[in-house]
Amino acid sequence: MRAKKFEIKIEKYLKRQFGITIDAASKRQIYEAVMSTVREELSEKKFVYEQELKKTKQKRAYYMSMEFLVGRTLRNNLFNLGLEQEVKEYLANNNFSLDEIYDIEPDPGLGNGGLGRLASCYLDALTSNDYPVTGFSILYEYGIFKQVINNGWQEEFPDYWLDLGKYGLVYRNDEEVEVRFYGYVEEKLTEKGFTVEHKDYTAIQAEPYDLLISGYKTDSVNTLRLWEAKAKTGFNMKLFEKGEYSKSSEAEAIASSISKLLYPADSTNEGKELRIKQQYFFISASLQQLVKNYYNEFGTLENLFEHVALHINDTHPAMGVPELMRLLLDEYGYSWEKAWKITTKTFAYTNHTIMSEALEKWSVDLFKPLLPRIYSIIEEINKRFCGWALEQGKGYTLAQTAIIYDNQIRMANLSIVGSHNVNGVSKLHSDILVESTFKAFNELYPTKFGNVTNGIAHRRWLGQANPELAVYLEKLIGNDFIKDLSKINKLNNYVNDKKVIEQLMDIKKIKKEQLAEYIQNTTGITVNPNSIFDVQVKRLHEYKRQLLNALHIVYLYKEIKYNGLRPVPRTFIFAAKASSGYQMAKNIIKFIHSISQMIESDELVREYIKVVFLPDYKVTLAEKIIPAADISEQISQAGKEASGTGNMKLMLNGAITLGTLDGANVEICEAVGYDNIFIFGLETSQVNDLNLRGYKSWEYYSASPRIKETLDFIRTMTVGGMNFSFIVDYLLTQDNFMCLADFDSYVEMQEKVSKIYQNKEKWGRMSLINTANAGIFSADRSVEEYAKNIWNIKKVK
Repeated sequence: MRAKKFEIKIEKYLKRQFGITIDAASKRQIYEAVMSTVREELSEKKFVYEQELKKTKQKRAYYMSMEFLVGRTLRNNLFNLGLEQEVKEYLANNNFSLDEIYDIEPDPGLGNGGLGRLASCYLDALTSNDYPVTGFSILYEYGIFKQVINNGWQEEFPDYWLDLGKYGLVYRNDEEVEVRFYGYVEEKLTEKGFTVEHKDYTAIQAEPYDLLISGYKTDSVNTLRLWEAKAKTGFNMKLFEKGEYSKSSEAEAIASSISKLLYPADSTNEGKELRIKQQYFFISASLQQLVKNYYNEFGTLENLFEHVALHINDTHPAMGVPELMRLLLDEYGYSWEKAWKITTKTFAYTNHTIMSEALEKWSVDLFKPLLPRIYSIIEEINKRFCGWALEQGKGYTLAQTAIIYDNQIRMANLSIVGSHNVNGVSKLHSDILVESTFKAFNELYPTKFGNVTNGIAHRRWLGQANPELAVYLEKLIGNDFIKDLSKINKLNNYVNDKKVIEQLMDIKKIKKEQLAEYIQNTTGITVNPNSIFDVQVKRLHEYKRQLLNALHIVYLYKEIKYNGLRPVPRTFIFAAKASSGYQMAKNIIKFIHSISQMIESDELVREYIKVVFLPDYKVTLAEKIIPAADISEQISQAGKEASGTGNMKLMLNGAITLGTLDGANVEICEAVGYDNIFIFGLETSQVNDLNLRGYKSWEYYSASPRIKETLDFIRTMTVGGMNFSFIVDYLLTQDNFMCLADFDSYVEMQEKVSKIYQNKEKWGRMSLINTANAGIFSADRSVEEYAKNIWNIKKVK
């Protein structure tokens, strides 16, 4: 009955919008009709859901993140609504393929890597578990960029996703707000007390769009609020006539840049300034609207923290702390003491990295003219914090803990001081935070720090990305694992069942054949589905060590060509975007492509190894690659990866982890045991000891014939007129993430991989054990911990 109503709505949309019946519709028209009908269905459910929340007045969470890598929405929504099969049959009866309709939808350009995907997994999980939550971010017009590989080099182009992606969005012109930049602050002592006025500012209009988030088989519908920047006043003719040409269009110029791209290059002051504008823009817009709505409902803000939990996802939303203070002080007249109590009881912060480059710091000289009132509040927060630390007899910590230090504003410190809870995202990462990165803060706030290990939206990464495996598991162990992933551990009962292992391996073969076809169509490279599919898919960064993987491939090439090695056939699959301003990362992409080209031109070597770099990595591509993987490369330098979530998705789909004891690899190892994972390399304590002693990569070159021969061979490599001696020079003089220190251990573990892969039953058993023990890495478990231990929110039901 419900499915029939949905079909009627589709046909009504076609008649109303295009004046046609379904038999005359194009795929594009069907796509728009289905997307719009799903949006209408979710809007109706959202209305009922909001009415219930208005009755209960219960506490809600607000998750603030610079990115949400949501992936395609149509299949996810139909799956969650329980309508996918019916819609598939309905369209098939009318000569349309639902899979072809899915392929029309672009991935929303709202995120880049693990940070954004985690945020989206959490929205999915919170909604599926009936927790009230709203996400806040920016409606990026062109996403991060569309990656094109030209002659092995990454090139960046605008990602025009909104043309076809807009049908899932609800424009909320009733909730537009104004965000202010530049100008100056005028402070006055009046009869009402100390007042502050922001003058001569440039106003930007923040226009809200809502992406509705469905949950699996639930009546809950949450919202991802996305803000688009528009000029408030447009062209100022009076300023133009005065000869102030630049200022006459200043608002238009600022607005057009703010919501254009995610993570603009910040190698220049102009790039840094734009990042600050982006961060403040979405934070200010979100908090202004939230606080206004709250005050209208409750008539006070003194109990804000009893009904609102604000969450800072990494340091990008750190300006939420001073912005909430600004609203409480300047707009609603609270004293500093009351405003600070409300703010610190409302905010919590998740740290996602120990990498210094990602612990954002902004120059005071750059920040202060942009946001004069926000700067004055940060300055006061810092002054009071430093005074408090001195009173505690902890003045010696201020070099590490002061918010403003050495003419820089340290956003992680601001987040910690302004939050009631701080968490890391894996056991190892959280330990490093309190023992090293934020050791001084832990001394000041010994009860503030905790851990919530990351999790993944298993309904997407198994139920949707790998339907063949999901259907088989439903028949084998029942379907309760779809709602509760911990139930997948029933698969452990079949660890010695040869027929089950064979069936799982057959499903893996199907996924590999599907990926092989995609690789052929995309790159023109023919790969063998019977080979080991060795996968490394993640953001391109030196610490993630795609370079170490590439060095091993060169080693294999040399051994096959000159030393008679005949290994188990293997296909190395890479997908990654490099930040547009990150030249070394781009060089590594070029190096990988050149290795692939060298192998393809060698008749002997290509029989044993292939290298594939799939361009424009995004959620939809990950959904093709991950179910087909045999090996999950998680080879970051120990102590550098906060957690990782790709490792969890790959594990769930039966890939076996090859990695260092870094991030959540540690917990994966605990879950499956050392016999079902391939661990190599230095551990975090050994890396730290080596750094203290002084790491000299050339010593490893001198001591290891394997390393020396591989690097010497790279010096001779000239592919397409390009020589890669600069890679060798980098490794011998810098090697910032100890590729050479771990190289021999890595090669030896890769040899073990090849040996065990030949024993199909043993390999299949290891794969089964990985899938069966992935339950603890569900985002459902993660969000339960946030809800109960940090936000103190309850389910709507």
